[in-house]
Amino acid sequence: MGLIEVNGIRVYGYHGCLPEEARIGGRYVVDVAVRGDFGIAEGSDALVDTVDYGRVTEIVKEQMAVRSRLIEHAARRIMDALRHEWPGALQWRVTLTKEHPPVNGAVDRVAYVLEA
Repeated sequence: MGLIEVNGIRVYGYHGCLPEEARIGGRYVVDVAVRGDFGIAEGSDALVDTVDYGRVTEIVKEQMAVRSRLIEHAARRIMDALRHEWPGALQWRVTLTKEHPPVNGAVDRVAYVLEA
C-alpha cells in the first residue's frame, strides 16, 4: 500500500453563509491524500498507472470555483470528482481549510476533513 499526498493547494473562493463572503471571498487551503496499491506504478514508472497530482490540483481548483455555503459541501464535491476520475479501491481524504473565517473571535482557520 502506498500513500500520495497533495498538500497546500491554495485557492481563493467565495464560499460561506454570509453575503459578504459571496462578494469578497476568502483564502482556502485543500489537502488531498489517497491510499492504495500503487505497485504497478512503482514498477512501470508511468503516470497512467497512478494518481496524477497535477490533475488532482486541477480538480480541486475546478470544484472550489463553484460557490457553496458550507465547506462540507465543497469538500464533498471535491471528493466525488476525485472518485469519479479514479474509480476503484482507493481510500481518499480531503481536508478543506478556510483561513480567517468571519466569526466573532480570533480564529486562524477552520477545517473539514472528509474520508471515503
